[in-house]
Amino acid sequence: MAFLEKQSPGRVLLDDTVALTALIEASQNLHSHTEYIIRVQRGVSTENSWQVIKRYSDFDMLNSSLLVSGVSLPLPPKKLLGNMDREFIAERQRGLQVYLDFITQHHILATCQLVKKFLDTNNYSANYTEIALQQVSMFFRSDPKWEVVEPLKDIGWRIRKKYFLIKNKEQPKERQVLSWVDLGPDKFLSDKDLQSTMKLLPSLTNPYICPVTFANTSELSALVIRMFNEKGTLRDLICKVKPKEAFMRKYCNPKKIQGLELQQIRTYGRQILEVLKFLHDKGFPYGHLHASNIVIEDNTCKVLDIENSLLGLPSYYRPYITQFRKINTTESIDVYSFGHLLYEMTYGRPPDAVPVDQYPAVTNTSVVSVLQSILSTDACKTGMPTVAQLLQTPLFSDVLLFHSEKLQFKIPTKLRDALKTAKECMEKRLQEEQKTNQQHRRLTRAQSHHGSEEEKRRRKILARKKSRQSAYENEEDLSVKYNNNSGSGASSPPTSPSSPTPPHTTGVAPPPPPPPLPPSDNPGQSHAPPHPPLPGSDPPPANGVGRGALLTSITSFSIGKLKKAVTVDRSIRRSEVDRSSFSS
Repeated sequence: MAFLEKQSPGRVLLDDTVALTALIEASQNLHSHTEYIIRVQRGVSTENSWQVIKRYSDFDMLNSSLLVSGVSLPLPPKKLLGNMDREFIAERQRGLQVYLDFITQHHILATCQLVKKFLDTNNYSANYTEIALQQVSMFFRSDPKWEVVEPLKDIGWRIRKKYFLIKNKEQPKERQVLSWVDLGPDKFLSDKDLQSTMKLLPSLTNPYICPVTFANTSELSALVIRMFNEKGTLRDLICKVKPKEAFMRKYCNPKKIQGLELQQIRTYGRQILEVLKFLHDKGFPYGHLHASNIVIEDNTCKVLDIENSLLGLPSYYRPYITQFRKINTTESIDVYSFGHLLYEMTYGRPPDAVPVDQYPAVTNTSVVSVLQSILSTDACKTGMPTVAQLLQTPLFSDVLLFHSEKLQFKIPTKLRDALKTAKECMEKRLQEEQKTNQQHRRLTRAQSHHGSEEEKRRRKILARKKSRQSAYENEEDLSVKYNNNSGSGASSPPTSPSSPTPPHTTGVAPPPPPPPLPPSDNPGQSHAPPHPPLPGSDPPPANGVGRGALLTSITSFSIGKLKKAVTVDRSIRRSEVDRSSFSS
């Protein structure tokens, strides 16, 4: 049967479970109001971010829509006078940031379309109820025996999944529920394999799986019909609410909650584990176990929505799962989800935070031991137990099951291989996201540690120590250099570059001075005159007389006694010789 042939205008391949974070970067005053510039980021990548501009009135409208949840929201109060003062705007900005942090970290509020649309208008403005109704009407035109009784608005947590109460005209007393959903980002089966696998679902027979009346799919979305349970889901039973009420109204802040009795916990838990074992043995990925996907009929648990993994829909607990790298297979996801479900059945509410290391007292300690093996810090870091191991625990091992139905779910070999490949692709995407999140946490911890006051003080102390050590080493270098210079100066003072070093005269006679130049008889011949004596020095000895005095002066030579020499330019001396020759 062909339906949904046209592309849905609201379909976007986004993982709606990926958290959005919002940071108010600045505020600006325009005329009579203030606008807040908000940086929104999807996931941990700063590249996947954008800006939105909101007024306080926008926050107030969002808050009014979220009041249906019954949660006390920390929106800053209104102020009629003085709301343009700088100090008030700064205070309000801090309050709005607290408000954004609260709604984006709340597990249910963060995934609702109201919050998503507020922060990401481009991707969440479509009216999915209207789109689903159009597509369902197209399906009913090709199969007129079905008739829509009423839409069940917002009974589920998924933004792109809508429910309709329908009836078969041939059996008008039977009420059935139709679910329509866009295909998700984990859809890795080919269209042909997906269509073939979906058609197998009505043939599945298991006493603990809610039977499927009809299932079909197209390139863009899927449609599944099953019986409607008037009592609602297991979570409806725990929270004591009506099944047709909106998801946020029922589960965000339920007024009356009550955990199950021990025998119910053991029986329902054993039945659910049997379903998981059955699916794992068939190579069929599930990954969508939670209290809203279980109905109770005649003291028997029946699991819903086993088709979700085929359609590529992300898990309800995916924001938790992406934080733990050891929960990296569909089997471990099912066990981890079972831990959440067991906690909720025991205490009547989901855990406030995960991992869980402290548990309220219960009458049977075997329940706590199973919870610790799944939800404790050590379990989340080292890995989940298997379904077979859980079935062998004292809590479930001696529970007797009574059912006469024959288990049946035959999957052709070709489809089994396709399911295996799709399962591996889903696990690979999960592992890549877990790796990215872990790298982001390491970077965040390093930045937080580097910017902490204690680390700043430590770096300042270390810088002072290095500065003192450097100054001390410089002083030592100067001292050593000074001592070396003073020690060598007494025996061999440094030689002036302008004064020649006197020759060593020990055992060597000094060379005789050159004879004086004879006077020239030729007027045209010129001779350079002897150098004039240095001022203050004795005249040179004549005819060798005074040679001993010369030797004595050489041996007693001291550079410190030298006086500044007066040099005469050679050109001046030459001109004087020329004049004397001319005059003669």
